[in-house]
Amino acid sequence: MGGKSTYLRQAAMLVLLAQMGSFVPAESLRFGLVDRIYTRIGASDNVARGRSTFMVEMTETATILNTATNRSLILLDEMGRGTATFDGLSLAWATVEFLHAESGARTLFATHYHELTILAEKLPRVRNLRVGVKEAAGGIVFLHNIEPGAASKSYGIEVARLAGLPMAVIERARHVLRQHEKQERQSVQVETQAEPVQLTIFTPLSQRIVDRIEATDVNQLTPLQALNLLEELQSELKEKG
Repeated sequence: MGGKSTYLRQAAMLVLLAQMGSFVPAESLRFGLVDRIYTRIGASDNVARGRSTFMVEMTETATILNTATNRSLILLDEMGRGTATFDGLSLAWATVEFLHAESGARTLFATHYHELTILAEKLPRVRNLRVGVKEAAGGIVFLHNIEPGAASKSYGIEVARLAGLPMAVIERARHVLRQHEKQERQSVQVETQAEPVQLTIFTPLSQRIVDRIEATDVNQLTPLQALNLLEELQSELKEKG
């Protein structure tokens, strides 16, 4: 809903138009010449060939990783979502590291795995960007602009609410999410100093709260909204502490 996939498609179209000598819908555009444009966007199976959605995704990703050069443009959208969460996260993590270290291709990688944002601290050419979202008392508003930095949270449940799911389902989903995050916090173990790069693939609760505060424009909050936000963060600390 924020526009990540549209942003990826836009990048490919702009480069394609500019490189073929066409006008582009922009005041200005600066880009490097590319030898190929690779895209891994969307999810669908291939019944005729007996391939699942995830198999199709992995086959296409394999083609990209095996043939892309440092002059290529790669667009990856939600890689790893077709399988179990930890398998998908691990493959996405390893793919980013491979692209950075081996091919060096210019890449836009859209993901809901917040854990991947830590790679920007470990890999010098990785940068985090997020889609702007404004939280208000009545819900959320997608601003459809791109901002520097990692996203502080996901809004899947809010989007489900906007889509019209029964409130009983929404409230239950929020409760299950809180319980799941609480269990996740309890199960995470920080690695020893022997492997500093492998500290954890999960974002610590304290950092999530810090990111949430940093992403909030306090000048746009009413006193009541500020108090509600403080109470929410306080409750989250008590539940998961």
